Order: sequence, then C-alpha cells, then structure tokens
Amino acid sequence: MKHKTIAVWLTLLLGSLGLHRRYLLGRFDAVARLLPIPTLLGCYGVWRARTFGVDDQWSWVLMPMLGFTLAGCALTAIVYGLMSEQQWNRKFNPLSAEDGAEGRSNWLTVIGLGLALMLGTTVLMASLAFSIQRYFEYQMEQASSLSQFGPLKKSAG
Repeated sequence: MKHKTIAVWLTLLLGSLGLHRRYLLGRFDAVARLLPIPTLLGCYGVWRARTFGVDDQWSWVLMPMLGFTLAGCALTAIVYGLMSEQQWNRKFNPLSAEDGAEGRSNWLTVIGLGLALMLGTTVLMASLAFSIQRYFEYQMEQASSLSQFGPLKKSAG
C-alpha cells in the first residue's frame, strides 16, 4: 500500500533522485532512472560556481537544472498532497477500498505541502533570477567586445 504522506515527503526530500517514483511506480520506472541526471548536472554547476566563481559560463548553464528539478519535485509533492483519497487510492492502491486510510491526509501531509510550497517557490525564483541575470551579463560582455569602441570601461572619477 502506498501512503500519501510518505509520497509527499519522499517527493519533497528525495524526489530529485527519483525515489518518490520508485516508491509509487516501481523500480523500473524510466523517469525515476533519468531524474538524477539533471540533479547531478546541477550539482556539478554548483561545484563549478564555488570553484571557478559565478562568472563561469558552465555554472550558470548547469545550476538552474538543479533548481528546476527541485521546483518540479515540490510541485509534484503539492499535486500528490492535494489529491483526494479516492483519487489517490484509485491511482496508487487499486486493490484497496477507495476510502482506504492510505490516501488520507493528516497534519504531516499538510506540513509537507506548506514546506513544498515555500521551498519550490524559493528555488524556482532563485534559479530564474540567477540564470537570467547571468545570461544578460554575458550578452552585455559579448556586445561590448564586438563594439567598434572596444570594451566598455568605467570612467575614473
């Protein structure tokens, strides 16, 4: 039997590694096998930013992968937590009664939903802000280097 509260917390805490999908859909789920790839690439981007600085182009390309994966998992946790117990049991516990206890929400589910909402929003906005800022800074550097006046210099004054 698949419990909704366990699924919400697995999705929130370890969803970026695909463990929530393994719990719900079995160990042969293709998405669960692929989900660690953007997570690891994003972690590599964080490592590059810490090692080479945030001006490293690969870091600002790779880091949002981790953020978007975490935000997607937070959204999935919210979807799971807001499912009615009948929907939950039909989808993940087809052999049990539609009003079975596995699909019921409790206070741990609600806490997980609140945390998923806060974490998902924060990570998504930070990922968007970081990647967009770095993209436009890179565009300005490229335009400056192609300019007929040469690189932009700060005036001494």
